[in-house]
Amino acid sequence: MDKIVIKGGERLIGEVEVSGSKNAALPIFAASLLAEGSNLFTNVPHLMDVRTIVKVLKNLGIKISEDGGTYRIDATEALGYEAPYDLVKTMRASILVLGPLVARMRRAAVSLPGGCAIGARPINLHLRGLEAMGAKIELRHGYIEAKADRLKGAQISFDTPTVTGTENLMMAATLAEGKTILQNAAMEPEVVDLADVLNKMGAKITGAGTKLIEIEGVESLEAVEHSIIPDRIEAGTLMVAAGLTRGNIRMLNCPLFHMEAVVHKLKEAGMEIESDGEGVRAVGNKRIRSVDVKTQPYPGFPTDMQAQFMVLMSLAKGLSVISETIFENRFIHVSELKRMGADIGIQGNTAVIQGVGNLSGAPVMATDLRASASLVLAGLAAAGMTEVSRVYHLDRGYEALDKKLAKLGADIKRVREPD
Repeated sequence: MDKIVIKGGERLIGEVEVSGSKNAALPIFAASLLAEGSNLFTNVPHLMDVRTIVKVLKNLGIKISEDGGTYRIDATEALGYEAPYDLVKTMRASILVLGPLVARMRRAAVSLPGGCAIGARPINLHLRGLEAMGAKIELRHGYIEAKADRLKGAQISFDTPTVTGTENLMMAATLAEGKTILQNAAMEPEVVDLADVLNKMGAKITGAGTKLIEIEGVESLEAVEHSIIPDRIEAGTLMVAAGLTRGNIRMLNCPLFHMEAVVHKLKEAGMEIESDGEGVRAVGNKRIRSVDVKTQPYPGFPTDMQAQFMVLMSLAKGLSVISETIFENRFIHVSELKRMGADIGIQGNTAVIQGVGNLSGAPVMATDLRASASLVLAGLAAAGMTEVSRVYHLDRGYEALDKKLAKLGADIKRVREPD
């Protein structure tokens, strides 16, 4: 098992390229189930979660080859219909194969994903939507079993916006008979990227990126070529790193147009963030001011940036309040930050942060993907040595983050821990 060791205090300066988005790549890979032929996807990040979805798809009989971030995925052959527990348990996003399998294969058996360190993330909205489209759903022996001769278009209203629920039902509806309307749909850029791919395949989808998505079902879809959008969460994490180290970072392939809420808050905190046409520069040349944040579905402030922003506020001048409205257990990184000297109090779904003059390096343990990133960021700004263990969480969603930070001047290295 690896750990990351950081000697804090180095100012980050230089240029770095933002990787492709994991949260866009996973549903697009699942969408390959819907089309015969060989899909070609580029700008795919080299991540553990991508490797997991590849295993899920190969288990279904799909042929996949990879060459340096370019994947060829061919679902022409007759497919299986089961996604087993030993694969699904390692990544909740595996549930995204459910809708495509029912749509094309007329049946699916997908293991229930189980719990999650940052909250329950129930899938009832997925199942309710498929039932509205005519699927018969049974829960047996830990599996979701779904069958339908052919899905029928339906009007589906989500109680709350759900990204994977919107994606799953949008994919299922592409091959359904008639029109499907998704109300209160998720508006995230990753949903739009998926809709773009499906439309390239021959789907008829309008409204992606709004709360109302309409899908007119078609008989079949065709394989396509597509480049995955850049990762707005990685870009935001690098911006915070610049703020914490009073650095000057220029990011290439940075999706600034997907990051308005994050950029607004970082500028409010005193950072300079500007596009020069080809890249985006993030500069933190003075002490950060305290800013209040409330996580919300897109286009609001993303929950996936909450932990990183909390580190920034830990060193800000003044008192700040962060409210988490998406997941119920997403403050589990707080105890580790407090070990490094952060002054953070928790009241329900609200964190109150009193900025301190400095953080101190310490051994800390990662508990989930974004918590891992927050601890690495804290180590960059802390005095002394920080050791972050369980960084396999980090590798699920950040492509070579330690190497990118080292390129910018961080004193950071990955070390193999004894088993």
